[in-house]
Amino acid sequence: MAIAGVSSGDSSVVPSRFHSCGDDGRVLCEMCPRGCRLIEGQRGVCFVRACRDGQIVFTSYGRSTGFCVDPIEKKPLFHFLPGTPVLSFGTAGCNLTCKFCQNWETSRAREIDETSEPALPDAIAKTALRLGCRSVAMTYNDPVVFFEYAVDVADACRERDLRAVAVTAGYMMPAPREEFYRHIDAANVDLKAFSRRFYRELSGGDLNRVLDTLVYLRAKTEVWMEITTLLIPGENDGDAELDEMTRWLVANLGADVPLHFSAFHPDFRLLDRPPTPLSTLQRARAIARGNGLRHVYVGNVRDDDGAATFCAVCGVKLIGRVGYEITSWALNASGACKACGAVCAGVFDGEPGAWGNRRLSVRIE
Repeated sequence: MAIAGVSSGDSSVVPSRFHSCGDDGRVLCEMCPRGCRLIEGQRGVCFVRACRDGQIVFTSYGRSTGFCVDPIEKKPLFHFLPGTPVLSFGTAGCNLTCKFCQNWETSRAREIDETSEPALPDAIAKTALRLGCRSVAMTYNDPVVFFEYAVDVADACRERDLRAVAVTAGYMMPAPREEFYRHIDAANVDLKAFSRRFYRELSGGDLNRVLDTLVYLRAKTEVWMEITTLLIPGENDGDAELDEMTRWLVANLGADVPLHFSAFHPDFRLLDRPPTPLSTLQRARAIARGNGLRHVYVGNVRDDDGAATFCAVCGVKLIGRVGYEITSWALNASGACKACGAVCAGVFDGEPGAWGNRRLSVRIE
């Protein structure tokens, strides 16, 4: 069925409200700070937004690059319904151009029809419910580029008492950001570095726009937020940068925001850097904790202390983890430490789930 105002019989093409027309005949996409100015038939940098019939349209609605049931900890979210399964999916396209992208096969995909399978929002939510998931995550690429699809999936989930999760780089304009997060329950935001040079040269973005998103989420929403930083040797792992970043996080987001330092492995167009050593991740964690962050984690490597959640008051291990599997639990039904009664920041629902390290590929019928 054709979409109103779009001369296409393809149901995967839907109009975007976030655009404006310039005097030069180009149409400005206002979804993200990149601000692509497009002529008729031209696609934006993300590849999935285009100019058709004088407006911006999203061209891959209802088409995903794949579905998996993962542990929620893999997103990573350590303080949001721990131990529960999440149905994860993404699409083609991305509005950043990270040279180190770890999902580049899908985020930079250009053959959308060949790499995607159809899945409408209601079918996704029904599948998640049938498989016992507590939430659905928009991940692998950034949901900002499939905004309309992501919002409809989130709404279909909420109708079934499922939570909606966004895994995002936070590179979004204020108006769509405000609307998007009205539909979202939890987010992991990828803070790629604390350097304008890094964002400009390695990601094609602007650090300040991401910081704006972090402040917005903390100050203006009830969305549960955690942050991930992939540490790349020689690029964003210096003591001074880590000190400045973690001081900023405490000052602007508070001491309870969980921070995940993740290990880099050479990929895509950044093959001349070595993998991140465990010692670098542990050093970063020590700096962050020294600056007052209470929940700092180490990821993509084995470090049992770096994967555990500790009480910020008495120091008792609240949640032990090996990989994504929960091995110990010392929280009461309301999310407070059983030893001292201090509440642990997060979204907890009684006993943890037992999904563990499993990964289940799924087809949506």
